[in-house]
Amino acid sequence: SLAAFLPGLATLRPLDRDEPRFAQASKQMLETHDFVDIRFQSEARHKKPVGIYWLQSATVAAGEALGVSQARTQIWLYRLPSLAGAIATVLLTYWALLAFLRPGMAVLGAALMAACVLLGVEARIAMTDAVLAACAVATMGALARVWLDWTRSLAFVPGRHTWLVFWGATALALLIKGPIVPMVWGLAMLVLCISERSVRWLKPLKFGRGLLLCLIVVLPWFAAIAWKTGGSFFAESVGQDMLGKVAEGQEKHWGPPGLYLLIFFGTYWPAAAFAAMAVPFAWVRRREPQILFLLAWIVPSWLVFEAVPTKLPHYVLPLYPAVTALLLLALVNGGIDRFRRGATATSLLCLLVPLALVGAIVFANWTLDGTLPYLALPVLAAALLVAWRVVAAFRRGEIEGALWRCVLASLLLSLGVYSLAIESLRAFKLSPRLAEAVSAAGCTDPAVMTVGYREPSLVFLVGTDLAMGADGAAAAAFLNQPGCRVALVESRFRGAFQAGVAQAGITPRLLTTIRGFNLNGGRKLDIRVFVSKGKA
Repeated sequence: SLAAFLPGLATLRPLDRDEPRFAQASKQMLETHDFVDIRFQSEARHKKPVGIYWLQSATVAAGEALGVSQARTQIWLYRLPSLAGAIATVLLTYWALLAFLRPGMAVLGAALMAACVLLGVEARIAMTDAVLAACAVATMGALARVWLDWTRSLAFVPGRHTWLVFWGATALALLIKGPIVPMVWGLAMLVLCISERSVRWLKPLKFGRGLLLCLIVVLPWFAAIAWKTGGSFFAESVGQDMLGKVAEGQEKHWGPPGLYLLIFFGTYWPAAAFAAMAVPFAWVRRREPQILFLLAWIVPSWLVFEAVPTKLPHYVLPLYPAVTALLLLALVNGGIDRFRRGATATSLLCLLVPLALVGAIVFANWTLDGTLPYLALPVLAAALLVAWRVVAAFRRGEIEGALWRCVLASLLLSLGVYSLAIESLRAFKLSPRLAEAVSAAGCTDPAVMTVGYREPSLVFLVGTDLAMGADGAAAAAFLNQPGCRVALVESRFRGAFQAGVAQAGITPRLLTTIRGFNLNGGRKLDIRVFVSKGKA
């Protein structure tokens, strides 16, 4: 897990827009000492519960205590809970798979989760989803033990504290992202209860004690935020955020039904092609207790995510450990047929997906920065070579060996992409370069305004008090006020800015010009950095 997730953790810039929103809100908790309400600058951020903000604030506070320089603007500190969540997801996948497979296969399954592209991305982003995935696999691993013990498909008796694992993970998940994990296990329970025509198999989970535990864990903060906001938190988080995503695609994240299935071959790479080959096996043996449980874990929740108009790749991450289990059960039972029509062509996705990614990286480096990621190229070439060996091993019938080669290919790709290739893409680093320019303004703690470039990463790096100007005239008026001031003016607003400073009779100093590419807007930007002492 460390080999898979550490490359790029500290060097990757804050990824707009969601990651710096989470990090900035956690930073403001440390600044204000208000650990109940969640805010981004002066705006209430009533979308998710408080759990991830507490975890991020704790890691940053620990970093400060240990002497980390400028800890509150070190994005890697905010990413540590996600790193821990991703590692926990891998380890808990091993634990969950022990209910279905022998230890050697469970190790392979855990390694495939560590190699999974989507989990690798979430491990490096200061957001909720890696921790949420760990909670999901913990609950479903506990539920699997109860179900398989009931159906006499489990080779060992579940521990006496299985219920505590289930409800402890549920309580944490409620504080992290509300009802998502309960939805996953709730839908699975519904399918299994209908299949079994009984609810008695759920008795070992001790619902009375478990619900009481959840109330003890989550009720204090929910009561505090309800009192502090007058109930508006629930109106916004449930009424606007959650139900809004169900009604329509929010924040330009709309997608049609079937999108998750389409992008599955990228997000679950490198094992996605083999998982696709396991589908016929799963269908034929769908009534067997192990397969039925895994399908109940995957299918109903997947259908819900496909039906919701708002589409984000990480929504289906809690289902990927079950996909891994199905893949390995197919492997050990001879359910992956390399002679089936289209099998070899499907296996080529193991090579084509990273090949497309490497091509995109090289193209971006050349077109945006006029250079190539020379240090990354040998590592990326090695990853492609191993990916080709995956296909070759599959054609020879060495499917387990092909899956282990998948893990190696993913480790090499992560090293090449996150540590070397992305680091060389200077054009994408607008906010870090602008923050460096502000630091070079020549005065302590300057007041800063930005016009035309409003990404949350800039707020996180420059400071909570960063002003957002409406136009160039506002930036000119801002520089005309007392004290040391810095204005970041995007080229579209430069004419109005020049007119404004001429009218004010001031001559701000042009410190530097930053040129780059804004991924969110999909366009090149030219931002000038002006410094003025203002009027005395």
